[in-house]
Amino acid sequence: MEHNIAGILITIIVYLGGMIVIGAVFSKKNKDVSDFYLGGRKLGPLVSAMSAEASDMSSWLLMGLPGLAYLCGMAEAGWTAIGLAIGTYLNWLFVAKRLRVYSQKTGSITIPDFFSDRYRDSKHILSGVAAVIILVFFVPYTASGFSACGKLFGTLFGMEYHIAMILAAIIIIAYTSMGGFLAASFTDLIQSIVMTTALVIIVCFGVSNAGGWDAVMENAKSIPDYLHMTVTRSFDKSTNTFSQTGYGFLPIVSTLAWGLGYFGMPHILLRFMAIEDEHKIKLSRRIASVWVVIAMGVAILIGFIGNQLSVNNSIATLYGQDKDSSETVVMEIAKLLSSHGFLAAIVAGLIFAGILACTMSTSDSQLLAASSSMSENILKGVFGMKLNQKQSMLVARGVLLVIAVCGVVLAWNPDSSVFRVVSFAWAGFGATFGPVMLTALFWKRSNKWGAVAGLIAGGVMIFVWKFAVRPLGGVWDIYELLPAFLCALVSIVVVSLATAAPEKEITDEYDEVGRMLKS
Repeated sequence: MEHNIAGILITIIVYLGGMIVIGAVFSKKNKDVSDFYLGGRKLGPLVSAMSAEASDMSSWLLMGLPGLAYLCGMAEAGWTAIGLAIGTYLNWLFVAKRLRVYSQKTGSITIPDFFSDRYRDSKHILSGVAAVIILVFFVPYTASGFSACGKLFGTLFGMEYHIAMILAAIIIIAYTSMGGFLAASFTDLIQSIVMTTALVIIVCFGVSNAGGWDAVMENAKSIPDYLHMTVTRSFDKSTNTFSQTGYGFLPIVSTLAWGLGYFGMPHILLRFMAIEDEHKIKLSRRIASVWVVIAMGVAILIGFIGNQLSVNNSIATLYGQDKDSSETVVMEIAKLLSSHGFLAAIVAGLIFAGILACTMSTSDSQLLAASSSMSENILKGVFGMKLNQKQSMLVARGVLLVIAVCGVVLAWNPDSSVFRVVSFAWAGFGATFGPVMLTALFWKRSNKWGAVAGLIAGGVMIFVWKFAVRPLGGVWDIYELLPAFLCALVSIVVVSLATAAPEKEITDEYDEVGRMLKS
């Protein structure tokens, strides 16, 4: 084995081994399902902030965003980052504290639980519909993470895709099933540190090999409209040329709509519910917001650096090799670093571990959210299974394993598009859970039937807009999250006003939560 591959492999083995150890340590702290799925509401401000953002970013941070900037320039990557940064801040500002207090008041340990408890849905209609939505969007989302890990191992070590993908899935399943929510949250903190380290290394090494900061910026300025926020470019493989198109009001609004997704992400909202002290949420908000802005800004910069490295032939030109070739720009820079000797290969291994961290930090959270929905909301809620604490823990781990196996099956095709699935699932959660969560927290008159209507309308519109309306192009070419979110919101308002007002018990609890927040 070449010394550079050996160095990378050593770093990755140490990193993955550390994740397993963390899972084993935290397995002793899970005394019941509340601990397994919500960590006993014991997350401190740093862990809650960084685990929420690490579980959010996925491999998109070190693959998708740099690749988009490398290929298309500033417009789409920049507006996407702005939308996500705004969404992150507003979610922490408006939702985090209120959901933490409200969910503790209702005794809820999952997002579907909270919806049912909030509206006193004794028949579990709300939690059942919400749980099905989680399974519909999270199982393929988890599969995309397994697929990304498999492709990374295959690229690095020449491993057969299916073996590499199964190996990655086993590691994620192991520490998540052992340690539950606390293990996933703490590993997410470690993974956010690894991601940050990878970003810093790439920038420092990349700028040095690109000929300095001035060379990077001169190259970016020399490319027509590369730094322009209202013009984007695309590559035509048939003619081997780039073309520029305007990035006007509708594309900008459509791209900014990515930020709406935060209000409905179960794995992020669960971090809010698990915070130990709601009075420290302001600190968490500051940590999360600053990290997200810096991380995405650096990721875009890496795309620019990679473009200059291609120009001076330090790395291969990634245009036109295949549809996702530009997304390997970080991997190409890491390979270049690894060629500088064994110690450099060790450092390069941190970059590849960072890519793994992005993916694994999202996959573990998705597995827990999907598992809790199946075991707590469908098996125990809808079907009324009576389980003691020990049985509940066994079911929780068993369901997590079954869902992971389903994810492996869905990820079996190595040609599946990782980021198309991520985009669609993000829209699905944002448009279904987002409007229901906001109205549940901030509108006293909302009721159970309005919430059910919002979940269904948002879910249906995601598919309709994605597959029937958006392909029409022109003014209809809008990211499906925005129209589906608005459709769900209107449905909640109309149906809530058209049906009976919520009972006094529900409105009294709403008022009490308001008083608790002011105290």
